Amino acid sequence: MNLSLYSAATGMEAQQLNLNTISNNLANVNTPGFKRSKIEFQDLLYQKPRSAGAESGGGNLVPTGVEIGNGSRVASTSKVFTQGQVTATGEKLDLAIQGDGFLEVQRPDGTSAYTRDGTLKLSPTGAITTTDGLPVLNGFQSVPTGTTNINISENGDVTYQGPNGSQTFRITLTRFANPSGLGSLGGNLYEETPASGTPETGSPGEQGFGTVLQGYTETSNVNIVEEMVNLIIAQRAYEINSKSIQTSDEMLQNIAQMKR
Repeated sequence: MNLSLYSAATGMEAQQLNLNTISNNLANVNTPGFKRSKIEFQDLLYQKPRSAGAESGGGNLVPTGVEIGNGSRVASTSKVFTQGQVTATGEKLDLAIQGDGFLEVQRPDGTSAYTRDGTLKLSPTGAITTTDGLPVLNGFQSVPTGTTNINISENGDVTYQGPNGSQTFRITLTRFANPSGLGSLGGNLYEETPASGTPETGSPGEQGFGTVLQGYTETSNVNIVEEMVNLIIAQRAYEINSKSIQTSDEMLQNIAQMKR
């Protein structure tokens, strides 16, 4: 009887974490480059008072056994790196990645982080940075003073035009074998982990890398309708597990009130 209480409690705890994940997805529906999280569950160990295939006497085997589950737990919360909608902004430094790839930025401690947020800015020194002021690497060069136009092609060719002529170079993108294994840092940043694999650098539009679109940003890949449906399912699952606890309590109460 007590097992049902604990099993239902694990279900409630798992659904609470599910609700937290869904809420975070909905909270970031307007965050540029945000990738939704998907929660995955596993069942816990089983008690096996009678195993299938056990000897039952006379050379006979038990065709089916008795297995009693102990509830569920959260196995992982993985990022889903599907393409978000690309929206036009008209800003020269806004850059949307269409396909596979990340922008590499330098953190204050000198380490690298990676982002899909292409809302780039210009620092007072002419460096290309994120909205938090982190320098963007990937081959970006400082914008000379007096630059009148910046053009970025889909294959990453960048041209600065100014009174002293033009300057052309090519940027790169970074990708990982398992992007779902990247660690989330907040601020639209990810970090390399042993699960993600090592970063691979390449040119946009080549060898499976995505292309870049100037004047666009990639919105989050959160589907509001889908998340609302998941929210209802999580709420009902939580409620049903709480009913299991209530039912188990009532059955224990009946046992406690039994008289000879």
